[in-house]
Amino acid sequence: MIICECGELIDGNTFKEYIRTSANPSTPTIGHTRCGLIFNFIDDKKPKKYSTKKELKSLAMKFARMNNLDKELHERFLLEINRLKTFGKFSDYDILLIAFQIVNEK
Repeated sequence: MIICECGELIDGNTFKEYIRTSANPSTPTIGHTRCGLIFNFIDDKKPKKYSTKKELKSLAMKFARMNNLDKELHERFLLEINRLKTFGKFSDYDILLIAFQIVNEK
């Protein structure tokens, strides 16, 4: 799963592209169809999105639906999202993954 800088969860809405990276002058990668952003995964230039709490909760709801969370887990997932967001040092991607792991452990 990738969170684009435009704020959308990317799930198959991509196109193929070739870009110059440190590994190769013509490296295959993907881009986001909606906004046109091309991702460079080779040089560790993953998009880091830092949303507001409201935007992050919207992303969390989409993420929970994509992963078929139960209603009980869904509520705990949103609480973990809130708790992790208050730390202020994690990107949206990190918050979603950490919260999902915490909820699935319990």
